[in-house]
Amino acid sequence: MQLAELPSGRIEYDVYGPDDSTHPPVLFVHGVLVNGLLWRDVAERLAALGYRSYVPTFPLGAHRIPVEAGSELSPPAIAQLIREFVHAFELDDATLVGNDTGGGLCQFALGVEPDLVGRVVLTNCDAFDVFPPQPFRFAFKLLKRPAVLNLAMPGFGTAALRHSWLGFGLLATRPDARLTDEMTRSVRTDPAIRADAAAVLAAIDELGDMTMATKRMSTVQVPVTVLWGMADRCFGAPLGKRLASTFPNGQFVEVPRSRTFVSLDAPQAVVDAVVAIGDQG
Repeated sequence: MQLAELPSGRIEYDVYGPDDSTHPPVLFVHGVLVNGLLWRDVAERLAALGYRSYVPTFPLGAHRIPVEAGSELSPPAIAQLIREFVHAFELDDATLVGNDTGGGLCQFALGVEPDLVGRVVLTNCDAFDVFPPQPFRFAFKLLKRPAVLNLAMPGFGTAALRHSWLGFGLLATRPDARLTDEMTRSVRTDPAIRADAAAVLAAIDELGDMTMATKRMSTVQVPVTVLWGMADRCFGAPLGKRLASTFPNGQFVEVPRSRTFVSLDAPQAVVDAVVAIGDQG
């Protein structure tokens, strides 16, 4: 991983694909308690097609570098990091791809800068008053307490618990044990990361302006694909269709048999969506 020094803080990131790519670059945004590894398969497939992808790990609870004391970890603050990353790497023509909480954060970023990037692909994600969805709304209320998080997270060292309906089992059809172990290692083992995670969860639980952020998507004029896993038990298809209709140039694309983490269940569907929207110019 490489390190990006941004005005609001340091974050790690990976880059895939050739630096002389003739395709629009791709920027991926993950959600809470996961990291950039969520996109590895998709980014590797795009690299094989000649696309250059940037995969940051934002401080959303599965990062490896604790944030500095006093740093704000609210959704608008994380969205600011997204915008700073775009500007630092001159990704104004990028395809922005977001999932889960990350898709909601993309909306916060676009609400401030509607022309931030050249095009957008959102897979199953928060929108309107679904922030977070059930059953995670109840779980976040518990886990925002550091003592509860400290007790709960080490148990996710076992694949059986990680892949239960309290974790990846609800979000992916066939989660890979090695991947989920690697993805959650820092929050399971590092008290400083757990403290950051608790702060993130508390900010999401207390902040009620996701609806306003989504409504601002009517100002985003770039092409948008809302790519939706139709087997999702957290973010239903009606939410995705409603989100797509908010964008002036939005389209809704179904992904059969996929849950929330479309990048894990159907990585080729994400690749195809990125390629298709990139071909629009």
